[in-house]
Amino acid sequence: MEYNSIDLLFGGMRKLGPGDDSYTLAVLRRLPKKEFDLIVDAGCGAGRQTLVLAKELKSQVHAVDTYEPFLNKLSELAREEGVSGLIKTHCMDMANIPDEFKGIDLLWSEGAAYNVGFSNALRCWATAMKPQGLVVVTELTWLNSSVPAAVREFFCNGYPDMKTNDENIRIAIESGYRVLDTVVLPKASWVEDYYDVLKPRAESLLNHEDSEVKGLAQETLKEIEIFQVSEGSYGYVFYVLQLA
Repeated sequence: MEYNSIDLLFGGMRKLGPGDDSYTLAVLRRLPKKEFDLIVDAGCGAGRQTLVLAKELKSQVHAVDTYEPFLNKLSELAREEGVSGLIKTHCMDMANIPDEFKGIDLLWSEGAAYNVGFSNALRCWATAMKPQGLVVVTELTWLNSSVPAAVREFFCNGYPDMKTNDENIRIAIESGYRVLDTVVLPKASWVEDYYDVLKPRAESLLNHEDSEVKGLAQETLKEIEIFQVSEGSYGYVFYVLQLA
C-alpha cells in the first residue's frame, strides 16, 4: 500500500507554516497602496493568507502552488467563505511566475521563498512586476548572533543559506528593491494552530509502517524541538519591498 506522507501529516490543516491572519492583515494594511490590478500569492499552500488578501482587498488573487491537494483545499475554503470568485488557483512552480504573469503590482509570499532561495526568488519575481510594484515576502532569518549550538547545527543541514536580517535587506536592495518595512512574526505565530496541531500528528506517525512517513514525522518533531530551545535566535521576518 502506498502512503502520502504530506497528506498524512498536513492534510486538512489550515496553517501549513508559521503565520497569523492578524499579522498578514496588519502588514497588508500598512502598504502604501490599497488597490491592485494583479495580485499573486506565490507558494500559497492551503491559502490561509490568500483568503485574508481576497477578503481585505476584494480583488482577485492568483494563488500559485505546486501541490494540487493544497490548491483544492483552498478552493473548498474559498467556497465556504464566500470568496470563490476572488481566488484563482494555478498548479505551477513559483519560479515560473514571470512566464505566466506580467505586470504584477502585488506579489505576496509567506514561508515559501526558501524553496527557490530568497535571492533567486526576488530576482525572478522582479521580472514579472509592474514598475513600483510591491513584494511582501516572509523569510526565515537569524535574529541575533547568539545561537545555541544545536540550533546552528540543525540549520547548517536544514537551511544553510539562512541569513541575518541585515543580510536579507542587502540582498533585497541588490535585487532591485527598496525596503519599506520589516516585521518579525512572534513566537505565538509558530505555535498556535501550527506546531500545537502538528506535534501530536507527527507523534502518532512515529511507528508508521511506511519509512517515508516515519521519517517526515521524525524530522518534524526535531524541528519543533529545535524551535523550543532556539532562545529567539531565528524567526520569520516580513520584508515589505517595492521595485525600485
